[in-house]
Amino acid sequence: MPQETWTAVDAYFNELLVEEDAALRAAVADADAARLPAIQVAPNQGKLLHLLARMSGARTVLEIGTLAGYSTIWLARALPAGGRVVTLEVDEQCAALAAANVARAGLEDVVDIRLGKALDTLPRLAAEGAGPFDLVFIDADKPSNPDYLQWALKLTRPGSVIVGDNVVREGAVTDADSTDPRVQGVRRFTELVAAHPRLTATTVQTVGEKGYDGFTLALVTD
Repeated sequence: MPQETWTAVDAYFNELLVEEDAALRAAVADADAARLPAIQVAPNQGKLLHLLARMSGARTVLEIGTLAGYSTIWLARALPAGGRVVTLEVDEQCAALAAANVARAGLEDVVDIRLGKALDTLPRLAAEGAGPFDLVFIDADKPSNPDYLQWALKLTRPGSVIVGDNVVREGAVTDADSTDPRVQGVRRFTELVAAHPRLTATTVQTVGEKGYDGFTLALVTD
């Protein structure tokens, strides 16, 4: 099927099922105006994160990779009163834009944006006694995915949900000899998920306006 069909199908279901309001649309528009890469989740994927947070009863969310705050808004809106999203972003421009977008959505009291390399921030979160987080969304640099997974396990509890995005890489994940560090990062992440005694997981391939990719959904067990 051509990309045009995937995009048209997304548009059909999004119009009926996905409530993308002015704040969400403005977050995407501002990211485009700032010439950020268009790598935020699609509207239906944002709604999926929102539903996962609600279905799991999440009160605390850790997001690794903020960009302009689009997925952050979806996640924050899923939380009950007193809920909290801690989101990590390495780029100062992205963090500032995300803060403005979160504030426009009226969620500045729900979202805590941490600026800096995630692998520096995650140990500080652990030292602060942050967590356990009920849901972790990993959507940052793929070579670091194995390390992000290890920290996610330290900062969660039995029953927590871990979501890893962009794991199919247009099918490149099947190439064991790939020289792309993003592919190798995803492969190692998947191998660690498969081997870990505290995780049960699956991966779902997706097509849509963002092309061909997929996500891994893992549950932390006892």
